[in-house]
This record gives sequence, structure tokens and C-alpha cells, in this order.
Amino acid sequence: MIVYNLACSAGHEFEGWFKDSTAYEAQAAAHDLSCPTCGDATVTKAIMAPSVKNSVTKAKGAKEPTPAAQAQHQQRMRQFAAGFRKFVEENAEYVGPKFPEEARKIHYGETEERGIYGETTLAEAKELIEEGIDVAPMPPDPGKVN
Repeated sequence: MIVYNLACSAGHEFEGWFKDSTAYEAQAAAHDLSCPTCGDATVTKAIMAPSVKNSVTKAKGAKEPTPAAQAQHQQRMRQFAAGFRKFVEENAEYVGPKFPEEARKIHYGETEERGIYGETTLAEAKELIEEGIDVAPMPPDPGKVN
């Protein structure tokens, strides 16, 4: 799994998670990427600095993030998750427990291509991935999380 910082032409920055760099390149070339904030489909990689912690950086005195920085990061992650969930709910069809069946129909060209979301078991999700069908978990509904 690889994470890229991405940005839309409106200046919104967000993270994108991909199986590998080839998956990112394929989605970018197919114009399948869009901003979770505004829906803009003009998305490019943003500048990012790696954050690698190891014994050498600790020995050199690398500092852990402050509690305020951690809280700010957590808030941004919650906002991203809520925005992502809202985008999916507004732009995809809910198919409930028929998700694995519908995903296969779309993948194998038995029904029209469209965005869907629903429920599946972990085992079913693994089977879909093994078949080459792209699936990803939805972030939890912020209204239903403690």
C-alpha cells in the first residue's frame, strides 16, 4: 500500500491510498481521481515529505509530535473520512448486502459500470480482490462513532 498527498486544481489537499504506484498511474491516466471536498477531477500529486522513524533518527533527537499536533492530525483525518464517506454516499448506488454480486457483475461486464457501495464480509472482500476487483472499506459514519 502506498499513500500519496494529492491536490485538486482548487487547492484542496488530501491523501490517496493505492495498491502501488502503478495503480495510482492507471487511475490518474483514466481520470478516475477526484477531490473529496469539491469533486474536481483535475488531481495531481502534491509535495510530500517522508516521515520515516528508525533508531538513527531517534538517536539524533528526532522529536515526537506534540499532543496538539496529534490532535490536529486526528481532526484532519476525521474530516477526510467524513468527506470521503459523504462523497461516496452522494455519488454511488447503495446495494446493501448484494455488494459482492453487483461488484462482480460490473467487473465482468454483465451490468452497466457505476459506483456502488454496500456490505460484505472480510472473506468476500478478499475474494473480490483476488479476482482483480477493486474494493475499499468505507470509513465509519461519524454520527455513529463514539
